Amino acid sequence: MRTGRVSGMRVVVVGAGLGGVAAAVGLHRRGHEVTLYERGAELREAGTAVVVMPNGVRALDELGLSDYVRGQAMPAVNGGLRDWRGRPLLVTDAVQAQRTVGPSVAVSRAELHQALRGPLPAGLVRTATPVQRLESDHAEVTVISDGRPVTRADAVIVADGIGSALRGRLFPRHPGLRRAGRLDLRGMLPTPSGLDVSEFLACIMIDRRTGAMFGLFPVGESHLYWFTDSALHGPPPPAREARGDMLSLTADWHPVVPALIEATLPADIYVDAIACLAGPLPSFTIGRVALLGDAAHAMTPDLGQGASQAFEDAAAVTRHLAGAEPADVEERLLRYDAERRPRTSRLMLASSRQSWLMSRTGATAWLRDAVLRATPRGMATRRLASMWHV
Repeated sequence: MRTGRVSGMRVVVVGAGLGGVAAAVGLHRRGHEVTLYERGAELREAGTAVVVMPNGVRALDELGLSDYVRGQAMPAVNGGLRDWRGRPLLVTDAVQAQRTVGPSVAVSRAELHQALRGPLPAGLVRTATPVQRLESDHAEVTVISDGRPVTRADAVIVADGIGSALRGRLFPRHPGLRRAGRLDLRGMLPTPSGLDVSEFLACIMIDRRTGAMFGLFPVGESHLYWFTDSALHGPPPPAREARGDMLSLTADWHPVVPALIEATLPADIYVDAIACLAGPLPSFTIGRVALLGDAAHAMTPDLGQGASQAFEDAAAVTRHLAGAEPADVEERLLRYDAERRPRTSRLMLASSRQSWLMSRTGATAWLRDAVLRATPRGMATRRLASMWHV
C-alpha cells in the first residue's frame, strides 16, 4: 500500500552515464521520486571529450541543462573532410550550418558529466549498486541487485550503456552487439606550443590507401580532442601499443597528425573496439521499463550522434512522463518508443553506411574521393544542417 506520497511517481534510472544523469535530473525536476543506480563506486564519467551536435544542445535546452555546453561554444571553423595529406575533399560552411540550426560543442566528458549531475541531490544516487535484473508486473517493477530486491518503482529507465546487461535480459532473442572491425583511439591534450592546427579544426582526414581516419576538435580555448578510426584484426591492443601502431600508420600523413598523437601520453589515450547493435531493437519499452541511449540504439561513431541521441532520449522520456500517474506509465512509454525508435533506427543505419563508406580502400575509395571533391559547398552545407535539424 502506498501512503505519504506527495506527488509524482517512483522512477528508477539504471546507469549514470551522460544520458542516464540527464534523464534523472529531468524526471526529478518534473516532480518524480527518482533514484539513480550506478554500478561504479563513484558518480563520474571517464574518457576524453565528447562532441555534442546542435540537436543534442537543443535537447539539453529542453531539460534546462545546456548552460555548460552553451558556454563552451566551438570557435567559428568550417571543418569538412580532407585526405591524409590535409588536402580538402569536402568543404562545408559549418559556420552557416550552425547559424541555421545552432552550435556544435566539443567538451570534456568529465566536466560535462559534472555539470549535468549538479542539480541532482546526492541522496538520490546509489553507487556501487549493479542492477542485474528487473521483475515486472502490471503494477510496478522490482529492482534486483546482488540477488536481492533493493527497491520497487512505477517506471524504470535503463541507461546502462553499450554493454547493457539488462537489454539482453529484456530482449533475449536480439543478437546484441556486433564488432565493426574498427579500432577507435581517443586523446585529449593541451594545444602544443608552436603547432598550428587552425586549418584542421573540426576536420576529419581519411586515407584511401588504408581506410584510416583522424579527426580533430577544439575543446575550450586551450585543449584539443582527437580520434582515430582504423582497421582492427583481433582484440584491441593496450594504449601504448595502439599509439605506436597509429604513429606508424600515419607517419606520412600531414605532419600535424603524428605530432598530436606523439604529444599525447599513453595514459591519456582511450582505446576501444568499435561496436554497435547488430540491428534495431523491436521496441524501446517493455511494460513499465524503457531503454535509453546506447542501451537502446548503440551506433558507430561516424555521425557523432551518440551523446546527442542520448540527450534527445532523456528529453523525450522526461516529456512523456510529465504529469503521469502510475496507471499511465505503460501508455506514456509507448509514446516515447513511437517518437524515438524510428529516428534512432534511421541514424543507426546511416552511421553504419557512413562507416562503410569512409573505411573503403582502393578503387572504391578513389571514386568516393572524386565524388566528394565534386560536391558543391552549398550542397554539403545543406546536408550537414539537415542532419542536425531534427
